Amino acid sequence: MKILLVSPDVPATFWSFKSALKFISKKSSLPPLGLLTVAAMLPDQWERRFVDMTNAVLSDRDIQWADYVFISAMYVQKSYVLKIVERCKSLKAKMVAGGPLFTAVPEEFEDVDHLILNEAEITLPVFLDDLARGCPKHIYRTDQWADMTQTPIPRWTDIPMKRYAAMSVQYSRGCPFDCDFCNVTTLFGHKIRTKTTDQVLLELDRLYEAGWRSHVFFVDDNFIGHAPKLKRDLLPRMAEWMRKRRYPFTFNTQASINLADDEELMDLMARAGFNCVFIGIESPNEESLVECNKRQNQGRDLVACVKTIQRHGMQVQAGFIVGFDSDHESVFDSLIRFIQHSGVVTAMVGLLNAPMGTRLYSRLDSEDRLLPDVSGDNTDFTMNFTPRMESSQLLAGYRRIVTTIYAPRHYYARVRMFLKDYKPLAKTGGRLHYCDVKAFFKSIWQLGIADSGRRYYWRLLFWTFRHPRHLQLAITLAIYGFHFRRVFGVTNTA
Repeated sequence: MKILLVSPDVPATFWSFKSALKFISKKSSLPPLGLLTVAAMLPDQWERRFVDMTNAVLSDRDIQWADYVFISAMYVQKSYVLKIVERCKSLKAKMVAGGPLFTAVPEEFEDVDHLILNEAEITLPVFLDDLARGCPKHIYRTDQWADMTQTPIPRWTDIPMKRYAAMSVQYSRGCPFDCDFCNVTTLFGHKIRTKTTDQVLLELDRLYEAGWRSHVFFVDDNFIGHAPKLKRDLLPRMAEWMRKRRYPFTFNTQASINLADDEELMDLMARAGFNCVFIGIESPNEESLVECNKRQNQGRDLVACVKTIQRHGMQVQAGFIVGFDSDHESVFDSLIRFIQHSGVVTAMVGLLNAPMGTRLYSRLDSEDRLLPDVSGDNTDFTMNFTPRMESSQLLAGYRRIVTTIYAPRHYYARVRMFLKDYKPLAKTGGRLHYCDVKAFFKSIWQLGIADSGRRYYWRLLFWTFRHPRHLQLAITLAIYGFHFRRVFGVTNTA
């Protein structure tokens, strides 16, 4: 059997980093981990080809070569998926599809021959058995949760690793919290399921043996969901693994704000090589946090929490949302102040959207406020429901937030504020690579000469000459800022 595994392209979103990747001559941020895991679940004797359309072209010859075209995608990739489906139909190629997009709206993909929904560890083997018997069904779904100790090692060697800025691994699925706008628990449940420590270390071994020596992203939606297990086993063994290999990787992941409450956990993560975490802060408005059931964020000094984590050697990237029913016009200025005072450099501010399967979606449906279209990108100035605030006022306020925080003067000031609080562990700081040197010289031209905000770039650069341990990260963040300005169309230097 010949299998073509296809990952669709992604639009130029906040997290695509398309403008930033050019500085380091990379094509993509991360490989599609789900599809690489699916590839490892196929029979060994089958032939495989892999096409990630973020860095390669899908040819008709590729499609015609395959007995089946496997497609995996998230909602934000929907427009690209529809084009792939049409191409496969025109070439009479059989399709197998799965992942969050197809699980959310399977009824929109009747032209796909076989839909493998929910977690592939459960549904894919059933399809493969039926296929071997010559009786595969159109749709496979389950209400069970997969045992992650049975998840195979992703086939990273099937991809050209040098095209990517980072590799990705997964330790856990699920989240103990119940934010009403989030579909993580719909997809993966509340109970935290994990791989064994031996599994994780074996995956790191495979990446190391393949020659990888850079960033690794733990894609877990809440890495600290089972903190006692992390502290007891995984993190101490990761720290020892890293020490023995002279710190070949740096790690980043996603976590909840209660990380700031646990000194031991923060220290262990830093020693294991974690230097960055993404945290959903959402809003400085306590009423909005109550409205969306973000109980882990309520009643806190959120700025102090951010600075605590940064002082423990981890940069805090954060997500923010406007458009809650409880939001008033004052929320826009409050959010700008929060971001600037906290030193959150990478601040993903988005408009509230209601994914299918969430409690928010159900409530808005009952209130007849849902709109028919959803893009899957919460930073593209669209919403899939009618907000309480006047839409024009909300959009104008949202635009004011992103154009302010990503204007060079405010952005570079935030970089300096963060670096002053940031206390990285020197031994886990990562290595200098050729692409980092190349990025530095490209930044001098693009940001220090061609960019309208160049004076702020030079101020940051001269500051880092007095604080040289921050130079590499300062250049990286300056490049990120260039990408974010492109995404949001920020042109002013105010």
